[in-house]
Amino acid sequence: MFPGQERVRYLPWLMSMVACALTQDAAYWNTHAQETLKKMMGQKHNTNVAKNVILFLGDGLGISTVTASRIYKGQLQGQTGEENVMAYEKFAYTGLIKTYNTDQQVPDSAGTGTAFLCGVKAKAGTLGLDDIAEYSNCTSQHGAEVTSILNWSKKEGKSTGIVTTTRVTHATPAAAYAHAAARGWEGDTELGTEEVEGGCRDIAYQLVMNNSDVNVILGGGRRYFLSENKTDPELNATSRYQRADLDLVDEWTKDKIDRNSSHRYVWNNEQFSAVDPEKTDHLLGLFESSHMQYEHARNTG
Repeated sequence: MFPGQERVRYLPWLMSMVACALTQDAAYWNTHAQETLKKMMGQKHNTNVAKNVILFLGDGLGISTVTASRIYKGQLQGQTGEENVMAYEKFAYTGLIKTYNTDQQVPDSAGTGTAFLCGVKAKAGTLGLDDIAEYSNCTSQHGAEVTSILNWSKKEGKSTGIVTTTRVTHATPAAAYAHAAARGWEGDTELGTEEVEGGCRDIAYQLVMNNSDVNVILGGGRRYFLSENKTDPELNATSRYQRADLDLVDEWTKDKIDRNSSHRYVWNNEQFSAVDPEKTDHLLGLFESSHMQYEHARNTG
């Protein structure tokens, strides 16, 4: 038996387990199974062509993480947790994938981001390249470049965008647009002499200078876009990561002006809320110097 204080703490849990035992008997589960089967077998196949596609890519969102999230969500609602259902678990179709890199069993998000967004398995730490490329070898990436869902969508005449809670130059989002033998080459300050002389460009440069048609870019990572001569508007200081070559926010803005394209650059919520999407063809939002803050740490006032 539990001690007195522990008995009080565990009493609600024990009562809920008793309630489950009383109400969820064999008939409950048999009926539940039949209803689920009928619902799945009775649905009509959607053969229409999708007008829009939004790909949500949860970095590290494996079965164990989903299970923990499902239980926690249910417990917040006063349930025991396991019986809860996440919204995407109600989708008509679900599937499982094998997640690995070609050179290691436990993968990183650069190689897996390339697999998700480009359809090609790759080595750990490499972005937008096939297995020919060697990690951190600049010359090996030339000729190993692969295209992504971003490129495919543009060829179909669609508008495209990247929205992330990380730096926009971080591995997972960067797999959509960059070709880099090392995921760490996020800014020019991260490249060595060998990479520069080998003709490799940093990831932030590739986003702005080689992917100017991307309509929406939202996330963190200002430090890799601002020149070393600019003060970060939020930090009121400069960062050692800021660029020594050029200011990519200025370059992005100049490109849109030259193309007579309506555009907005924003770095805080007030500016973002003032954006009129009907009058904005291109939007760049860099809301943090590095990654976006976790929800519990955000200043929502």
